[in-house]
Amino acid sequence: MRHLIGIALAVVMVAVLFFAGAWGYLRLLRLPAPPVPSSGLPAGGGSLLSNGAVLTALAAMAGTAVLAGILVGVPRISPLAAGLPGLLLIAWTGLYMASGRRAVALIPLKYQAFGAGFEAMLFDGVLAVAGLAMIVPVFVPSRWRAREHPSESAAAEAEVSEFVPSLGEAAEPAGAGEPEPMTQSLPARPPLPVRRPLHARRPAQAQPPWAAQPAPWPPPAP
Repeated sequence: MRHLIGIALAVVMVAVLFFAGAWGYLRLLRLPAPPVPSSGLPAGGGSLLSNGAVLTALAAMAGTAVLAGILVGVPRISPLAAGLPGLLLIAWTGLYMASGRRAVALIPLKYQAFGAGFEAMLFDGVLAVAGLAMIVPVFVPSRWRAREHPSESAAAEAEVSEFVPSLGEAAEPAGAGEPEPMTQSLPARPPLPVRRPLHARRPAQAQPPWAAQPAPWPPPAP
């Protein structure tokens, strides 16, 4: 969608350049003759601000330059908006250098002020300079990638975080969260033999009857 808008802006840029820029350029070239024959400057070398034709032509060319600068400099605008008109102007200049008659024949409305001004810009090299300046965004990689707004990226992360747990809950079978006791999976072991102490396993030795019995203590009173 962003590049489609850029193509539409490129068409607008070409139209503004042809109708406003070319017309203003021709008006500046064809200024009224000075009242003093000895002076070769427009308006006899005086101020041009009082001439309405000059101001109108300057406004037309300034508006064209401002629009081209916006399309070239604003990062959120697709590079096609300025790149396509720039490639067109460079191609037209190349055709003019290869075959001037064919390049001039392709200019529409040649017998009106718009076509005559465009032809003058082609002859003077203005179209070539403008085309080279307008194709600069095409070679900037960041201009081809759309920049997401922080709120949009946060909303996308929230949707992903809500969607992923729901997948985990759907894939987990019922009762999977309760671990099975370990005694069910281990085999039964035989009971270990009870080991008796070493002194308990020796048989008691029988004493002979003549063995002396220990005398009681304390001795009995007489």
